[in-house]
Amino acid sequence: MSDSAIFPQMKAPETEEHPVEDTRHGITRVDEFAWLRATNWQEVFRDPSTLDPAIRAHLEAENAYQRGLMGDTEELQKNLFQEMKGRIKEDDSSVPMKDGPFAYGSSFKKGGEQPRFFRIPRDGGEQEIILDGDVEAEGKAYFRIGGLDHSSDHKRLLWAFDDKGSEFFTLHVRDLPTGKDLSDRIEDTGGGGVWNADDSGFFYTRLDENHRPSKIFFHTLGTAPAEDRLVFEEADPGFFMNVGGSRRKDWIFISINDHETSEYHLLSMAKPDARPLLVAARETGIQYDLEEGGDVFFILTNADGAKDFKIMTAPVSDPVRANWKELVPHEPGRLILSVMGFENFMVRLERKDGLPRIVVRDRKTGEEHMIAFEEEAYSLGLAGAYEYDTDVIRFSYSSMTTPSQLFDYDMRTRERTLLKTQEVPSGHDPDNYVTRRLMAPAHDGELVPISLIYHRDTPLDGSAPCLLYGYGSYGITIPASFNTNCLSLADRGFVYALAHVRGGKDKGYGWYEDGKRAKKTNTFLDFISVARHLVAERYTAHDRIVAQGGSAGGMLMGAIANMAPGAFGGVVAEVPFVDVLTTMLDDTLPLTPPEWPEWGNPIASEDDYKIIASYSPYDNVEAKDYPPILAVAGLTDPRVTYWEPAKWVARLRKLKTNKNPVLFKINMDAGHAGASGRFSRLEEIAYTYAFALKVTGRAGVAPAGR
Repeated sequence: MSDSAIFPQMKAPETEEHPVEDTRHGITRVDEFAWLRATNWQEVFRDPSTLDPAIRAHLEAENAYQRGLMGDTEELQKNLFQEMKGRIKEDDSSVPMKDGPFAYGSSFKKGGEQPRFFRIPRDGGEQEIILDGDVEAEGKAYFRIGGLDHSSDHKRLLWAFDDKGSEFFTLHVRDLPTGKDLSDRIEDTGGGGVWNADDSGFFYTRLDENHRPSKIFFHTLGTAPAEDRLVFEEADPGFFMNVGGSRRKDWIFISINDHETSEYHLLSMAKPDARPLLVAARETGIQYDLEEGGDVFFILTNADGAKDFKIMTAPVSDPVRANWKELVPHEPGRLILSVMGFENFMVRLERKDGLPRIVVRDRKTGEEHMIAFEEEAYSLGLAGAYEYDTDVIRFSYSSMTTPSQLFDYDMRTRERTLLKTQEVPSGHDPDNYVTRRLMAPAHDGELVPISLIYHRDTPLDGSAPCLLYGYGSYGITIPASFNTNCLSLADRGFVYALAHVRGGKDKGYGWYEDGKRAKKTNTFLDFISVARHLVAERYTAHDRIVAQGGSAGGMLMGAIANMAPGAFGGVVAEVPFVDVLTTMLDDTLPLTPPEWPEWGNPIASEDDYKIIASYSPYDNVEAKDYPPILAVAGLTDPRVTYWEPAKWVARLRKLKTNKNPVLFKINMDAGHAGASGRFSRLEEIAYTYAFALKVTGRAGVAPAGR
């Protein structure tokens, strides 16, 4: 456990207590800090200046406190920032992807915070900037570009932005020949839209006041948004909804889903005014995704007990469930992640034995071949193509030591063309680092994968500090990909490790199921087992491990701090989902009803209530010693509302029995993703890394080679 003497002696902010009782299923809880939730939270998301002055004063006092405790790391933060910035090619540019007469890409200018989007003639030529993020962001404390979609005639660009961090996006239409935005402006959208066949208008999703994507509209260019036609409405607040389009411009897909159930409705571009066609009615636990395939749809589904998913086809003339036919059968342990259809080929991204691979299938012969790599741990990304009638797809590859490489792949000739290797301007020698894949025995005999990287000169005698990152929810897998930022820790003697705990899909869909709802504690116990395994294998020691996680991974941080505080020298919880029970009991919050399949519904079920209550970090803070803890949040975050970490920090300070500090850093101009600019985000990472170095006694250590 870190010595509190490494921090200045400062009095932490005192949080007023106004106890509020809540009784469910005959069980009463008392929340002494409930007042930190703004009663006008919907309004605050849209206009942060409307925050209650008393709450604002408290949050600003928290920021003053954390600045005081971290004041002696300001120079270190600057050095870390410059190192991380030095590994970024400031004027980096993507490799344009071809679509019709043009190829589209994005770039940054030197010193720029926001991306610029450009196009060039298909076979090369002068670059045309179609959207400059730095220009659009000028004068704004926060700015994030959402979805972009160019029209099929390449004359207009549909684009979206959020300037509050609240993820209410405003849609604009840019006339590309003139570079000017049209008068069409639609607020409170989900962040993207899809053009219709003749580019006379577009489909989009609108968010309600509780941030739910409940309606899909069609907007005709040049008309008032109030006149937009309602295309579809989802009445169940427990489901997300999105609208997308096929590359052939023949179908509009309306996808509806929660975390375990799917439903699709189709609109023919030839009949956009028709009533959307239901493909297969939602059936609890049955998931399916639709992908275009010309005369058929490819359907990725877990129907009929295909836990790790299979691929089926259905005729576009009548794609109802009764007409689905199996194409790629279910294979236990091989998790099919996604599928893409092309004129002559079908491509799928899958994971087996914890590693990803791309499989290409010839649609005429059924012959399959695989794109795979040999490293011990690596990451693959399938970008595909804008165009449907093509033999060339794009994918990316990286590992924890290998910078990202971008390839074009000819599916017919099987030729790989290396388009780009990620540049590290300040220099990067992969031979200076070692990456490993370990397996940690869990409490129940399962083996939990660990991906790690460290400098080759780091002694493996238990003396090295370690930053251990974890997530473990929603089936999300944290890839073992190249991360230039963590090299600043590795160069200072850290072991940087990823714990692939249950709740993700790292070892198949069953790995996800074993870390959700009634089995959620497996996620926490796995993470603790990983920490103990790293100590047993002499990679580090418990008082040198800094645990880090964000969002649902922040919940993981709160849980392991309660369950095994002595196993960690510090904890970094970013936008942490720590007040799980209170949030899941409030169906007015943006994500609560859609989250019930993941966590359980404590309103309807006493069993779910008790399960969540048994691990919810805020509800399980106790009078015990805790390691130093840093919580980071954003005021306008609609996913993990700011009051969750604010309350958690207050209760930790109230009950903990030692002098280790609890810091709360809140960005008053941002939401869930933190600062929006690429360099502003690096400053936030530099801060959290400085905390990790400080609590492990490494703040004064110079990086290797300096």
